Amino acid sequence: MKKGLVYAAALLFGLTLTGCGAAKNEGEEIMNVNTETVTEIEGYDLFWHDEFDGEKLDTKTWTVEAHKPGFVNHELQEYVINKDNIFLRDGNLVIKAIKTVADNGAVKYTSGRMNTNYAMTFLYGKVVVRAKVPKGRGLWPAAWMMPASNAEYGQWPLGGEIDIMEVVCHDTKTAYSTIHYGLPHSSQQGILKIPEGEADFSEAFHEFSVEWEPGEIRFYIDDKHIYTATEWFTKNHGQVPAKFPAPFDKPFHIILNMAVGGDWPGSPDDSTDFDNAEYLVDYVRVYQKKDLSQ
Repeated sequence: MKKGLVYAAALLFGLTLTGCGAAKNEGEEIMNVNTETVTEIEGYDLFWHDEFDGEKLDTKTWTVEAHKPGFVNHELQEYVINKDNIFLRDGNLVIKAIKTVADNGAVKYTSGRMNTNYAMTFLYGKVVVRAKVPKGRGLWPAAWMMPASNAEYGQWPLGGEIDIMEVVCHDTKTAYSTIHYGLPHSSQQGILKIPEGEADFSEAFHEFSVEWEPGEIRFYIDDKHIYTATEWFTKNHGQVPAKFPAPFDKPFHIILNMAVGGDWPGSPDDSTDFDNAEYLVDYVRVYQKKDLSQ
């Protein structure tokens, strides 16, 4: 339910470099800053992280993308490289959707999308994202993963997709974690609904995570297990069946974005508060198991 068009190459320019969290390509030694503030997880080593504690986005690691409206899923926003749409504030990454109305009444939406594919990819591990979403019909924030390369299996959905978190923001009590794969396109999904009386995904930060191992993918929200996938399939470039656990046996990278409109959330309406249309990310952390046989 997420893609459907070819994942295009991103553009990188217009934002200032800084060292909020160091990154290296998959397989290289990782040097991190402020590691004493990062939670240790038994059985795992910290591979990479960004705490978003600096003044400017670490564009040595993150590539900010530019895409026209309708790039995927009939979404309404234009993804732009603009400091008004992606910036750091009070120790958080802010991805903000902005609505503008021209003199002739034409409505334009801009938002932000960023990825680590040109600096930080990895094969297997635990990814943890602490985030808070906005309320508002038509807003669609996500934290997800795509293949570092389409060379092995081909374009989406053959290469797979791991959606750590998606919320359609007219219902901020519900979060989705999903894998996409195969030809024909197939998916599996875990859903968590916040109980009445508890802070929903727009009222408080929550921690979303995935544990990705050979032959098993497990999703958690606030350490509560919500779904495990152990069976999937794909074909090499749509022709020859690939050996399991393909396609989830190649390096992936991380994407953060907030869409506006599209096939799933529908369009914004007069109730959507764009003054507060901010997707906040406290941190993104990647851990890898000391021993995958554990």
